[in-house]
Amino acid sequence: MKTEPLTVLVVDDDYRVASVHVGFVERIPGFRVVGQAHTAADALKMARSVHPDLVLMDIYLPDGDGLQVVRTLIDTPSPPSVIVISAANDVASVRLAVQLGAVHYLVKPFGFSALAERLTAFRDARAHLTDLPDEATQEDLNKIFDLLRPTERAPAIVGLGNLAPTLQLVYDAVAAGAASLSASEVAGLVGISRATAQRHLTQLERSNIIKLELRYGNTGRPEHLYSIKRR
Repeated sequence: MKTEPLTVLVVDDDYRVASVHVGFVERIPGFRVVGQAHTAADALKMARSVHPDLVLMDIYLPDGDGLQVVRTLIDTPSPPSVIVISAANDVASVRLAVQLGAVHYLVKPFGFSALAERLTAFRDARAHLTDLPDEATQEDLNKIFDLLRPTERAPAIVGLGNLAPTLQLVYDAVAAGAASLSASEVAGLVGISRATAQRHLTQLERSNIIKLELRYGNTGRPEHLYSIKRR
């Protein structure tokens, strides 16, 4: 039997950032974006209309506090799960998010891999919860909460010949750069096509070897820039 994808509502005051997060979610199997909201009022209205399984909730909204939106939603008959995605990293916000039952908290900016880990963990825990009998054992409960924790990836060892040749060249180009580089700049340095450079950069970023930064201009889509992940 085919499992229906989990539905997601993306809430962020910045239209460009919301679009990026929508793109991230749509790359992860098992999820479907059902709406975007950019204000607290719209978030409440859309959540009550589309009944998402999960809300990616920003805190700083132009007409209110995203955590207060969460407080309202948890009092509805079938409240969605919530992952907080915000630039707010103060203890008060984190404490309230935990008290309100947020399953994860991501501080912006973050790359695709960080969100993918959290969504995958949520998806797996949700699937396990659905398969439980009427009465759960302690082992069942332990499994659910273990699944909600993203798997820690072992530190990648680079520069020791363990990367494929082109992948190593792409990594070396990024490592040698004095500043963050775009896929086009890496392609020019290595002598490969931009598409090939982008594919290898994405692989390195997903492997936690390099980091992705988003630079927003006045118009258009954000520029993707890559740099070495310092340890």
